[in-house]
Amino acid sequence: MILRWRSRPTRFVRTLYSTPRRSRELFDPNNVERPTDDVDVCIVGAGPAGLSAAIRLKQLEQERGREIRVVVLEKGAEVGSHILSGAVLEPRALNELLPNWKDRSDHPLTQPTTSTQMRWFTKNRSFRIPEPPQMAKLGTYVISLSRVTAWLGSIAEEMGVEVYPGFAGASLVYSNDGTGILGVRTNEVGLDRQGRMKDSFEPGMEFRARVTLLAEGAHGSLSKEAIRRFKLRQGRDPQTYGLGLKEVWRVDPSKHEPGKVVHIMGWPLDLHTYGGGWAYHMADGLVTLGLVIGLDYSNPYLSPYREFQRMKHHPYFRDLLSGNATRIAYGARVLNEGGLQSIPKLNFPGGALIGCSAGFVNVPKIKGTHNAMKSGMLAAEAAFDVVASQTSESSSEDEPADMSAYETALRNSWVYEDLYEVRNVRPSFNTPLGAIGGILYSGIDTLLLRGRTPWTFRNKLGKSDAAHTKRASECKPIEYPPFEPPLSTDILTSVALTGTNHAEDQPVHLRVRKYLTEGEDAGAEGDKPQKGLAIERFVENADVRREHVRLNVGEYAGLLGRGCPAQVYEYVEAEGAETATQVENVELHPLQVLRCQGADAGHYLDRPRGRRRPQIHYNVVCSDQCTCEVARSIHCSII
Repeated sequence: MILRWRSRPTRFVRTLYSTPRRSRELFDPNNVERPTDDVDVCIVGAGPAGLSAAIRLKQLEQERGREIRVVVLEKGAEVGSHILSGAVLEPRALNELLPNWKDRSDHPLTQPTTSTQMRWFTKNRSFRIPEPPQMAKLGTYVISLSRVTAWLGSIAEEMGVEVYPGFAGASLVYSNDGTGILGVRTNEVGLDRQGRMKDSFEPGMEFRARVTLLAEGAHGSLSKEAIRRFKLRQGRDPQTYGLGLKEVWRVDPSKHEPGKVVHIMGWPLDLHTYGGGWAYHMADGLVTLGLVIGLDYSNPYLSPYREFQRMKHHPYFRDLLSGNATRIAYGARVLNEGGLQSIPKLNFPGGALIGCSAGFVNVPKIKGTHNAMKSGMLAAEAAFDVVASQTSESSSEDEPADMSAYETALRNSWVYEDLYEVRNVRPSFNTPLGAIGGILYSGIDTLLLRGRTPWTFRNKLGKSDAAHTKRASECKPIEYPPFEPPLSTDILTSVALTGTNHAEDQPVHLRVRKYLTEGEDAGAEGDKPQKGLAIERFVENADVRREHVRLNVGEYAGLLGRGCPAQVYEYVEAEGAETATQVENVELHPLQVLRCQGADAGHYLDRPRGRRRPQIHYNVVCSDQCTCEVARSIHCSII
C-alpha cells in the first residue's frame, strides 16, 4: 500500500493505492512433478535403530566389496533433536555394532551405572524393595540418548551414509498393483494454513528404494499405514502403550550421585493404574526424572501431567530437587508396552519394521534401545543380501524385495530371548488376577520363574487401551494439589522448555474425523499408484466435532484435554453455560504439539475392539505426518 499526500490551496486530499495480491493456488498432490532419486536402502528415522541399520549396511559394503547407497530421512532439524534425553543403555548391541567404540575419544557414554535400586512410594515415605534381576544389572550406562543418537549419526555419515535432517517421511510409494512398497515420499514445504502453495513451495521428493526400513519410533504414521495395509497385526495381540513424561534438571552438587539409577512404584498412582517413575543421575550434574503411565488407565479424570507434577511433591524429590536446582528440559513420548505378543509381522513386500516401529521394549528392564539397535542390524543384513543378489536380469523395478529373512533372524537372536523371558509381566496386569495380582505375579515371574512357564498370557478379546476407559459417571474426580513453582509448574510453562517450534501459518495438522468404515481397505490392492493405500472414507465437519464434544465431555469428562501432556486440546464452554457439559467446541492448539504420539495410541483416539462404541476416530496428525500418540486411544468412545 502506498500513501501519498497532494497539496491544494485549502485542504489536503489523501489518495490510497494498492498492489493486487497474487492469489495462491491450492496444492493438488496428484498434479505435481516430484524430483525422484533411486537408492538401494531408504531408512525412515534417524534414531538408534535406523542409524544402527545404516552403519551395519556400510560395514557389509566394506566387508563384501559391494557398493550400496543408503539414505536416512530424519524429520528433526538435526539428528538427535527429537530424542528425549536421559536413559539407561545396555551396551550389548553397541558392542556388536562397534566393538572398539570405547577407543573413540568422542563417544558420549561417559557415565557408567554405579548403583540401582527400586523404591515403593507412599504419600510421605519411601521404602527400598527387591528389584527384578533384569533391572538390577550393572554394566549399563546412564546416557543422554539424544547425544548418543547424534554420535551414531556422525559415524554413519563418516562411513558414507546420506543422512537428511529436516526430511519427514510423508507417504509410502507403492508398486503399480499396490502389493508392495517401492520407497518413500517426503513432506511438502511451503504450504499455508489452507493448503495453498506459497512462493517458497517445494514439492516432496520421492526416494525409490529397493528396500525401505521404517524406524519412526512408536506408532509412526508410515508404520501404521504399512501395518494396516499388509495386515501385519493379524494373529498378534494389539499393541499397548504407556505415556512417558520426562524432565531434565541440573541439581545441586551436594545432591548429585553420578551413575545412580532409581526406579519407583506406588504413589502417586493408585493400585489400579499401571505405571512407575524414575530418577537417573547422568554426567555433568544432570538428573533425568519422569513418570510412565499405562494408557489403559480407566479413570477419565486422571491427568498424566498432573500426576507427574504431583510426584515431585514427594519428600524424596523435594530433597533431590532442593538447593541450587534448575529444570532445563521437558518432554513426553509414547512407549510400546505390549511385549513379545504384540510385535507385528516384521516384514512386508519391499521393506520391514525395525526398532520401536515394531515394539521391542523390555518392560521390566525399562530398556529398549539395545533391542532396537539389534533389530536394525539384523534388518540391515537381510537388506544387504537382497540388494547384493539383485541383477538387471533377476528383478524388475516394480518387484518388491522379500525381507522375510529378517523376521527369521530376529526370532533366532537374543532379542527374542530377551523379550520371551518377560513376555507375561505386563500382560499379567490385564488378566483376571487384576492389578494387585499382576504385581505379585510379576515379582514371582521376574525373580523366580524367569519366563520358564508353559503358558503365555494373550489378549484374546483384542481389547485396546481405549476400551479400558470407564465413563465419568463410574469414577471419582481426582483432586490435584496446586503447583509449587519452580518444583512443579503449569503445563504451558513446561511446554516452553520443549523447544517446540511450529509455523503459525502451516497447514492444519490436527484433524477430527469420523471414519465410516473400520479398516475394510486393509490388505486391499490399490489401483492408484499415486495414492498407494486405498483411502479410508471419513467425514470431517462441524457435526462430527460437535458429536465428539458431546461424547468426550458429556460421558468422559473431557478426557482428551486432560490427557494431553502439552494442552493441545481444550474444550470451550458455550456462552451462558450452566453445566460443565455445555461445551461449544474443542479448540486445538497445534503450535504446542510435542509429537509424543500419545493421543493416537492409548486412551484418547482408538477404535475399541469387542465393545460397542461410536465409531469416531480422532486422527491427530502433525504437518510432518507424525501422529500425536496420546490421541489415538481416546478411551472415550473416540475411536
